[in-house]
Amino acid sequence: MNGKAILLVEDDADDEALTLRALRKNNVLNEVVVKRDGAQAIEYLLALHGEGIKGTGVLPALVLLDLKLPKVDGLEVLRRLRAGAETRMLPVVVLTSSTEEQDILKSYNLGANSYVRKPVDFDQFLEAVRQLGLYWLVLNVGPPSRGVPR
Repeated sequence: MNGKAILLVEDDADDEALTLRALRKNNVLNEVVVKRDGAQAIEYLLALHGEGIKGTGVLPALVLLDLKLPKVDGLEVLRRLRAGAETRMLPVVVLTSSTEEQDILKSYNLGANSYVRKPVDFDQFLEAVRQLGLYWLVLNVGPPSRGVPR
């Protein structure tokens, strides 16, 4: 869909495999970087070296963020992303199985762009991922230069 990576922050191996399979089946060919806990995600996104993010210098096009993560939970990851000038406008979709109203409210209050519950049924999950990819990677127009102050 575009050349930028997708960051998938997911600790459950089955959900990771399901998400990767759904992306492939929907022809989302972007590289997918997987981080399995919140600390890894924060380190990947916020550890700046010179001109940009460690390793690539380029932020991902989209973050798919689970909430229930080891070490640092998804809400804290979101809080840290929104606090950083380089990551403040990065599109973050909370992709979680949580049905807790409190999680939804906290996610949006912390700056989530979207909150999507993981459907249990694979066909529904496949359709949800298709729509996420279409919207966030094709239709959505992001801020110029990712909103980093110059």
